[in-house]
Order: sequence, then C-alpha cells, then structure tokens
Amino acid sequence: MQLSTLFTTLASLAIASAHIVLVYPGTRGNNLITNETYPFGMQWMYPCGGLGTSRNRTYWPTTGGAVSFQPGWFQGHQTAFLHINIGFGTDGPDHGPPNMSNVMQPIWQLRGPTRNPYPGTICMPQVPLPAGADVKVGDKATIQVVELAVHGASLYSCVDIEFAEPGDPKIAEVNESNCFNSVDIGTADVYTIVTRESGEVNGTTSGADANSVTFWYFGRHRAAPMWQYLFTWAPAVLGGMYMFL
Repeated sequence: MQLSTLFTTLASLAIASAHIVLVYPGTRGNNLITNETYPFGMQWMYPCGGLGTSRNRTYWPTTGGAVSFQPGWFQGHQTAFLHINIGFGTDGPDHGPPNMSNVMQPIWQLRGPTRNPYPGTICMPQVPLPAGADVKVGDKATIQVVELAVHGASLYSCVDIEFAEPGDPKIAEVNESNCFNSVDIGTADVYTIVTRESGEVNGTTSGADANSVTFWYFGRHRAAPMWQYLFTWAPAVLGGMYMFL
C-alpha cells in the first residue's frame, strides 16, 4: 500500500470514529462512516445521521425511560449543546416519524475534559415524554439525540422504539454498565437573558413609559425607570456639590 493511500485510510478512520454514539436504549446502527456519499460523515445528516428506519425496534416504557450516549467521539467537542427529541408514528419518510420536533429533554450544555476525542458516557436515567403526549403499548416512535457543535453544525443519532408497559421483560435492563455518568464529563444548565424585547426601538419598547432610560453595558442595554437613573447618579452629584461648599 502506498504511503498516501495509507495516510488517507487512517485519516478517514479518524474522521469516521469522531461522532456521538448511542448506548441505551440502542441505536439505528453504525453511522460512523465517511465516504464519497458522505464526505463529511453520516452523522451530520438530518434527522438521524444518514440511517433509515430500523425494522427491529427497541422496547421503551410508555412512561419514558433512560437514554445514554457517548458524546466525546468528535474532536472539538469540549463544549457542545445537547437535545433529546422524539418523533411519533411511521407516517413520515422511510416509514419513520413525520417530524422530530417533540422535545423530551430541553437544551443543556456538555462540558468535556478536552478538545480532543475522549471516552465517557452521559446517562439520563428518566427522560420524560413531551407534555401532553399520549402513547399506548405497541405505538412506534424514534428518539433523536442532537449534539450541537461549537461551530454551529449538529450531529444526529437515533434509535427506533416500540412502547411497552414499564417492567415488561422485553425492555432492556438499565444498569451500571449501560447507563452511568463519567466523572470527566460535566453538564450545565442553559439560560437566556433578554437584551432587547420584540418591538423595542432604540432601547425603548413601543408604548413604554416615557420616563425610562436606556442603559448600555458591554454592548448590551436594558430599559430602566427614570427614578432608578437618578438614584444611581445621586451620590456622585451630591458628593460634587459638597466639595464646593
């Protein structure tokens, strides 16, 4: 084998192994593949990383259940945002769900130990169904785990499930080998801070109180009442007056 060919093969293998891997309740299959069809890797393909719907589904409780995965198979994922969604039914493309927009686990942040690929597992022992979801035994669905990279693109990995009663022996056991949280992997909640309301013009919301002032700080701003503005500057003004007495 020529050196250039060997280098290309090794590079392709390195890229191919750089993805998220679902552990529990299962996975659609191996999409750790980079080739001419998927030059950037299969897992970048929405909605399930380039894999079609599975014929052999995994059983999962009608009350929600565990989801675990390995997030560090991609270089540059020291931090990332994670989502867990679900799609119901088989009326969509390839006999899968018509959409994957039902959120089970809202966005949270991954905090890994390094920018390089790293081992380790994240386990959510009880992921609830979306609010208002009404499922029964035998219904089919697809669980989607999304890892949003720091550069804005997302990795997708899915498992096709069939709902079963909690405690049904067909549901794979959740144990310390398939659902645990590695010490080296941290997580963080994600919050938002409103920096400009909808309809706000030049720091003032349409129809807002005329006695309001816009405060700008580090490129951001907020509206505050006039009395707060005066109270903030009162000590400095009074101090200056005292010096001239």
